[in-house]
Order: sequence, then structure tokens, then C-alpha cells
Amino acid sequence: MKHIVAVLLENEAGALSRVVGLFSARGYNIESLTVAPTEDASLSRMTIVTHGSDEVLEQIVKHLNRLIEVVKVVDLTEGSYIERELMIVKVRAVGKEREEMKRMADIFRGHIVDVTDKSYTIELTGNQAKNDAFLQAIDRAAILETVRTGASGIGRGERILRV
Repeated sequence: MKHIVAVLLENEAGALSRVVGLFSARGYNIESLTVAPTEDASLSRMTIVTHGSDEVLEQIVKHLNRLIEVVKVVDLTEGSYIERELMIVKVRAVGKEREEMKRMADIFRGHIVDVTDKSYTIELTGNQAKNDAFLQAIDRAAILETVRTGASGIGRGERILRV
């Protein structure tokens, strides 16, 4: 089962390394990881996407809470949440392919952010399923390069990750 874990931690050197080391030492896989400072410059917010049973996730949360730098841990998938990832795709766009790629970008609410004689670079934001659907909808041979940020998530409504 997919879990999106939000971690509030002290914004200091080595904190990210210790969290990643915890996952590695226990054989837990990180599917994606995003981290950036919060509105409080002394804290960072980390979003970790991982897969495992509820029991495995419970162990992950317990281990994370033992780290000195960790202030708070929340499994966003326990309630309603919003998830987004940024994907940038460079695609071949020559001749009649150009109009088709522009049409597909429009359908998926993507933005063409770079144009050359032979390619478009398209920016898409959405959940993982939407971005995967875009890749499946276009000709695989047209994909030149793909970059994805991984998920970032936030609780819906009144759910707030604060100290």
C-alpha cells in the first residue's frame, strides 16, 4: 500500500542524511523524496512516498520519531490529502507531431515551456496517476527525456502539520 509521510524536521546539516539512512538500514524503500524549508526557516518539511503494510508504516513512524531532528511525523494517507508532482517531459515534435503534442499537452493541462525545431518541453503538474496517463497517451518513441520531482502532499481542510 502506498503511503505519503510528511516529516517536519530541523533544518540543519545531516538531518536528511539521517532520515534516508534510517530507511536504508531497515530495508525500507523510498519511492520519492522531496524536502524544502518551511515558512519557519529553522524547519524543513520532507515528503516521503513509500510502500508497505500498515504495520511497516507504523515501524517507520516510530523510528522517525526517535530521530532528534524530527519534530513531527504524519501519514497523510490516513485522511484526505492533496498530492501533486511536477513532471517535465522533452518530446520529439517534428512535422505533424507538433500539433498532436500541443493538443495532448492542452488536454492534460500541461504547458509547453521550451520549443525547438525538433522538440517541445512540456511541464505537467498533477498526481502520479495523471502524469503516468500523459506518458501512456503519447507515442513512447516520441519521449526524449523525463524528469519527475516525486510527490508533495498536504492534508485537506483543517489538517495542519505544525509543531
